[in-house]
Amino acid sequence: MNNTHDPSPVGESGEPLRVLQVLQSPRLMTRECLAGVVTALALIPEVISFSVIAGVDPKVSLIASIVLCLTLSILGGRPAMVSAAAGSVALVIGPMVHAHGVEYIFPAVVLGGTVQILFGLTGLSRMMRYIPRSVMIGFVNALGILIFFAQVPHVWGQSSFVWVMFVLTLLIVLLLPRVLKVVPSPLIAIAVVTGVALLMGYRLPNVGDEGPMSAGLPGLTQLLVPLNAQTLHIVWPTALSIAFVGLMESLLTAKLVDDITDTPSSKRRESWGLGVGNILAGFYGGTAGCAMIGQTIVNVELGRARSRVSTVAAAAVLLLLVTGSSKLLAQIPMVVLAGIMVVVALKTVNWHSLQPATLKRMPWSETLVMVLTVVVTVWTSNLALGVLAGVIVAMILFARRIAHVIHTERELSDDGESVRYTVRGPLFFASSNDLFEHFEYGHDPKRVIIDLTHAQIWDASTVAALDGIEYRYQRHHAKVIFEGLDVRSSDFHRRLTGNFDQ
Repeated sequence: MNNTHDPSPVGESGEPLRVLQVLQSPRLMTRECLAGVVTALALIPEVISFSVIAGVDPKVSLIASIVLCLTLSILGGRPAMVSAAAGSVALVIGPMVHAHGVEYIFPAVVLGGTVQILFGLTGLSRMMRYIPRSVMIGFVNALGILIFFAQVPHVWGQSSFVWVMFVLTLLIVLLLPRVLKVVPSPLIAIAVVTGVALLMGYRLPNVGDEGPMSAGLPGLTQLLVPLNAQTLHIVWPTALSIAFVGLMESLLTAKLVDDITDTPSSKRRESWGLGVGNILAGFYGGTAGCAMIGQTIVNVELGRARSRVSTVAAAAVLLLLVTGSSKLLAQIPMVVLAGIMVVVALKTVNWHSLQPATLKRMPWSETLVMVLTVVVTVWTSNLALGVLAGVIVAMILFARRIAHVIHTERELSDDGESVRYTVRGPLFFASSNDLFEHFEYGHDPKRVIIDLTHAQIWDASTVAALDGIEYRYQRHHAKVIFEGLDVRSSDFHRRLTGNFDQ
């Protein structure tokens, strides 16, 4: 992600803009509302496209997106972050729909939202701190690639006029902000390209081609399946996937926006707020969602939005377009939206991480984790799988690296009657397995002191390893004394020692 951003939209002391501040400033109000307009227009084609993946009607996804965007604007923990019916969630809903039917989406979404609420209320969102920076960079780089290639079909193989409109869109979005900053350049690009296409009478592929855009609002979602064990058996795997994929993408996106804006967010509030939003979207709309990083970048980077007003405006504009202006909305050419999203993709990629000088300085393990995250994400088109693979490999490499930082110093007493081993370093399942090799069982005297002042016991594997070392010495008729343990390690060792088979 590019780290250059305009700090001016941030409030005092690095705090997010308050809604009251925006309402009291016509300039801020205009900027936030215009950013919301652009965001709403950027949401529509992707939401419609993702509805095909999920196997639901486009109108269902659009209404659910309105509910999610409005709910998270009020309850969410990250101002200016855009939540809607996202592709990552559509990918996990699709297989269940194809196997059992759309009627199972409603209970799956409600159950998934409940899990998200529990996740937030219990504070498990703090687990985000365990996602390494290399995985985060791989996440944003992979997302940039996915966003870019999702736009290719709207341009590649199209007519020369489509290519002209694509270039015109890029020029407006990239160059116009140098001379005009009051109105977001993507909004101007949408108006210009749509106007040119209509005035010249060219028939370009448009939003209406992506799916039916009937006006009006649906009613509440009806429960069409029985609430029994069989239904639970069908929906619970999808519900858990909805919950954890949505949480992962939303919390990673929130962290990204924190970095862009230099302002904090509440991950716990975002977690339970997303759960409430998904339950409401299930009852009125019918599908689930999470944060959409591409549209969030449109809102925060291109629109320079920083408050909840922008996402409320996005929800309101989306509602207006879906209910009353669906015919006008359907006329927007896909090429202008593709051009805007290409710029978003380029802004999403962390180009600094790909520079040869950066790659040369970074440890090979960090680069491997970043590349693996990108490859798995792009290969599967699933951000959650990419992040999961990156975290697992990062944990393995970290364990491998610190497993070899254990050092022991052997000191024989002057009278030769005892020996002292000083152990240094963290003792856990990986490092403690090598601990056996640091002792001279057959040559040591009958009294062995193992000093653990500079070591800590972190798991049961270490206690089992220490018991094994003591058992080996007992076979040589030597007595082992452990000393120097801190209070926590001592209590842990005392509670578990002697409970393992040797």
